[in-house]
Amino acid sequence: MPLVNMKPLLRHAMDNGYAVAAFNLVDYNTTKAMVKAAEELNAPVICQTSAKTIKYFSHKEIVSWVRTVAEDSPVPVVLHLDHCKDIPMIEACAKAGWTSIMIDASELPFEQNLAESLKVREIAEKYGVGMEAELGQIMGVEDDMVVDEADSVLTDPEDAARFCAALDLSAFACAVGTAHGYYKGEPVVDFDRIAAINSLTKTPMALHGGTGLSDETFAKAIERGAAKVNISTNLKHVWVQSFVDYHTAKPTDFEPLRVMDAQYQACKTMFSGFIEKFGGKGRGSEFLSTLG
Repeated sequence: MPLVNMKPLLRHAMDNGYAVAAFNLVDYNTTKAMVKAAEELNAPVICQTSAKTIKYFSHKEIVSWVRTVAEDSPVPVVLHLDHCKDIPMIEACAKAGWTSIMIDASELPFEQNLAESLKVREIAEKYGVGMEAELGQIMGVEDDMVVDEADSVLTDPEDAARFCAALDLSAFACAVGTAHGYYKGEPVVDFDRIAAINSLTKTPMALHGGTGLSDETFAKAIERGAAKVNISTNLKHVWVQSFVDYHTAKPTDFEPLRVMDAQYQACKTMFSGFIEKFGGKGRGSEFLSTLG
């Protein structure tokens, strides 16, 4: 089926107490694996792209991958641009066929962040796509952007309400104690802050820094309104480790298709686990039935 807009999907997730898994694709193989995992569970899925992945391949290549695997799929698939500070790139993605775009101007003061985000709001409206924006600074490393713990800033709920009211977002990314990358210690997630933000904004929350969080943390965050959960670092590690494991087990096998299948299977298993964990199983057809 055609790629879907993220806004109604995340609203359905928030209203029905589940979250949609959002994975940062690595290549065509991982794109196929995430959509197949979603199909087997009758679940929606968000295929995300980082700015550096777009620069490495191209808009044309990536959108062709996702459209190819989605067009014959019976489940809702979103193509989303993750953390991007480059407004021309954001518009290029929207024009090329992404169905959701994200502006990350979170390092700027509130008013400047809002002004930059409003520019992207115009792009989203022009192309009829969903939009995500971020307020507060999430610590860790994401797409070569580094935020030290000392520089991270948790999102103020009142500021969040003003921000979301001005932007009509599909998803709101905020800092609530999670971090990009693997956690060096026990993450301290502020569940009260999540609840307060969602109570004031009424906007589906995007939980960034999902890799390494416990099942209990996921459940509590989703219960309080997190409707999109990002997984990137875990995918990178599984993608590389599955290659290493195959070659270690079969050091004389140099058939690329067998190695690629090992990666595909390992990644699909990981995708399936997170989709079920976030409550997405069975929600694909359920969401589609609301579209009429």
